[in-house]
Amino acid sequence: MASLDTFGAKTQLRVGDASYEIFKIDKVEGHERLPYSLKILLENLLRTEDGANITADHIRQLGAWDPAADPNVEIQFTPARVLMQDFTGVPCVVDLATMREAVRDLGGDPTKVNPLAPAELVIDHSVIADLFGRQDAFERNVELEYQRNKERYQFLRWGQSAFNEFKVVPPGTGIVHQVNIEYLARTVMERGGQAYPDTVVGTDSHTTMVNGLGVLGWGVGGIEAEAAMLGQPVSMLIPRVVGFKLSGEMPAGTTATDLVLTITEMLRKHGVVGKFVEFYGPGVSAVPLANRATIGNMSPEYGSTVAIFPIDAETVRYLELTGRDPQQVALVEAYAKEQGLWHDPSAEPEYSERLELDLATIEPSLAGPKRPQDRVPLGNAKTLFRAALPDYVQGKRKPVKGPADVASALSFPASDPPANEINDPIDRPRGLMSAATGAKGRPSDPVHVVGEDGTGYELDHGAVVIAAITSCTNTSNPQVMIGAALLARNAVDKGLNRKPWVKTTLAPGSKVVMDYYERAGLTPYLEKLGFHLVGYGCTTCIGNSGPLPEAVSAAVDEADLAVVSVLSGNRNFEGRINPDVKMNYLASPPLVVAYALAGTMDIDLANEPIGEDSEGKPVFLRDIWPSTAEIQDVIASAIGATGFSSAYADVFAGDERWQSLPTPTGDTFAWDSESTYVRKPPYFEGMGQQPTPVADIAGARVLAKLGDSVTTDHISPAGSIKADSPAGTYLAGHGVPRHEFNSYGSRRGNHEVMIRGTFANIRLRNHLVPGVEGGFTVNHLTGEQTSIYDASMAYQQAEIPLVILAGQEYGSGSSRDWAAKGTMLLGVKAVIAESYERIHRSNLIGMGVLPLQFPAGENADSLGLTGTETFTITGVTALNDGSTPRTVRVTTDSGVEFDAVVRIDTPGEAEYYRHGGILQYVLRRMIVS
Repeated sequence: MASLDTFGAKTQLRVGDASYEIFKIDKVEGHERLPYSLKILLENLLRTEDGANITADHIRQLGAWDPAADPNVEIQFTPARVLMQDFTGVPCVVDLATMREAVRDLGGDPTKVNPLAPAELVIDHSVIADLFGRQDAFERNVELEYQRNKERYQFLRWGQSAFNEFKVVPPGTGIVHQVNIEYLARTVMERGGQAYPDTVVGTDSHTTMVNGLGVLGWGVGGIEAEAAMLGQPVSMLIPRVVGFKLSGEMPAGTTATDLVLTITEMLRKHGVVGKFVEFYGPGVSAVPLANRATIGNMSPEYGSTVAIFPIDAETVRYLELTGRDPQQVALVEAYAKEQGLWHDPSAEPEYSERLELDLATIEPSLAGPKRPQDRVPLGNAKTLFRAALPDYVQGKRKPVKGPADVASALSFPASDPPANEINDPIDRPRGLMSAATGAKGRPSDPVHVVGEDGTGYELDHGAVVIAAITSCTNTSNPQVMIGAALLARNAVDKGLNRKPWVKTTLAPGSKVVMDYYERAGLTPYLEKLGFHLVGYGCTTCIGNSGPLPEAVSAAVDEADLAVVSVLSGNRNFEGRINPDVKMNYLASPPLVVAYALAGTMDIDLANEPIGEDSEGKPVFLRDIWPSTAEIQDVIASAIGATGFSSAYADVFAGDERWQSLPTPTGDTFAWDSESTYVRKPPYFEGMGQQPTPVADIAGARVLAKLGDSVTTDHISPAGSIKADSPAGTYLAGHGVPRHEFNSYGSRRGNHEVMIRGTFANIRLRNHLVPGVEGGFTVNHLTGEQTSIYDASMAYQQAEIPLVILAGQEYGSGSSRDWAAKGTMLLGVKAVIAESYERIHRSNLIGMGVLPLQFPAGENADSLGLTGTETFTITGVTALNDGSTPRTVRVTTDSGVEFDAVVRIDTPGEAEYYRHGGILQYVLRRMIVS
């Protein structure tokens, strides 16, 4: 679309022998004081000005941005491209395929449904670490992945051929965000003779990893991404921008993980939900790009929309390192300097709020046992673990003696454990079990386990049963990945080994990692400790950790042990990593290796030995921790542009398995009525060309009453499918054997599975059924406890609308569209919460669910709501007049009444809600046009 160019911003930029049309932001008054991120939005508006959605007034308002004001100016942002992973991408393609049929049924041309901007999908969420610690683990896990996901992969191959501008990176290539920064991201786009900033929305909240490369982008729900693919701009308010000034340099022995956990803690404490965070200052140049990507990656963990670094010499160096075309690299530098996007360390842009961090203050850290913002200094890890343990151990503690017992340990003894406890070979976790009462209601001793190789050992609370180098967060970072491998080398040289109960997995973000491991000769050391390659994918961080060894799992279940995972990921929410594991800690890859050697969280790695060498002498972590110089020497010798160029030479082609998959053909997809993976969803059934007027909600019952910090991991189906769950029953009823259930994520293209798994997380606490964990509720029609799915079906059959009551930060976590889709399909018409995380609130509106907020300072409990009431919500019909009411009236049959704040924040969101959802809105506009 041609810009109206009211400001005369259109001009030419010459780079080498090429010339590009650009839109100069310096034509807008006020541009020079804007933060980097808002300059990118300003260019976006200049280039897409159409006089309707994007007007000259919008551009002037952005130029006149008031950093002190609360967001109140709506703009329409048009991302340059859309990025997807397969869990969230499959339902996007399913919806596009369904839209083609809906357009055809309403008399339109189905082939007009195509992405209008580049849309790229990376298959990275489906591999499960079933096999580990063996040479053929990768090959066998990939085989199992294809067996489980054949239908999905065939569907995606159809989509790649049926839709224009849609590309798929096949399985076994890498993690979406690492593939993005290493290959897909342009930093500056070149398209149709124009050059403009690379911007992106992605169907995964960690899309923000690309912020480290100077690319403005963030996670959106799948439904928003679909609309963006179809040419719909993203409606947003000009945000507050938090300036985060960096100074100094990080101390030796600290890692990017330590840095990002510190930043996460700081920003969560400060409060940045819905804001842009922008790093600036003299310390920026001291932050390698891989560290910048790590910081950007964890933006969702501290709640900001983005966490961006500006373009500078380090950006250009990274583009060269990763094998980008020289003309592209030259364009990035020339464009950034021409547009005032090149970082000036001395500049002080205007910001809404400011924070500052001296990088020299960073210390080794973990985060856990259940939230990424709960930073734990490594030196305090043992003490804080012991303090948290009672929350995870059922029953009462019996009186015991000795400093190793929980009773005394939890009172923080001043003395260290006895020497014999420190120095004996650490072949079992510290003695914590004796102080706890097991699930069977009796005092228990550590559980004796016999492993598959016949080795016997003791399992206790705090045992590290999973040590996983995984996730996009750190596996893009050569400093920490090389650091982990060098630590493994040093440990092997000392005669150390992992503990036999630890499941060790290595899942790099791209093939480049294994290339530089091989070049440096470090792979054998990792494998000696059990860190064999298990796959190129997210694995453990998204719940694809695979089963624990049978003997370990049985012991954990029998004694109800509070065991631990340590992973180099970004998410450690309850119930996410593995159903057997209650406590989860985030750590750098080197610390993951260290905890695999220790085998327990009940150890002070700063002061206690991690094991014994071949001569029986104690070995401390400091003895095997690699120096910064060692790491840099290996990076200099083993990593270069040829490794990246080779890994991405034919990235969309795939291996023989991918190429040999039978691929369906045709403009519309031939749905298989027997498929349990891909089914046509019901979103457009009975849809007319005009929307039905919005109605008030009457006679609604509460499906769930929830507390604070309920994440999309609690709401959205994720992880393994239990045999006795509604989803398991459905699959069994369709002839699927238990061992082929796969995961919820892999079945996101089947709404029948997903609706049955919504609110089914094993750690969900619904206050309607106190003392019960999991997807259960009370059916108010019968008074019986039942599954949330079964209750929903009963209510829908009786034509009774439903509401959800919730606390603060409702919907924090991953940008999972199914948290909203499942909510809608369960018959929920409104959610009333104390506060929302940005993405989930937007997604609810996108599915036609009304997000409401309790009055300031109030919540369900303070208002006396028990969840047994019948609710009526009036004033919603005001939306039919084209306006959005600030509040609506909520009344109950118990006499409680209050005005709930309507969290439809922009006119665009109101339009989506009037149409019943964003896809219905887009589809109707498509028919008209």
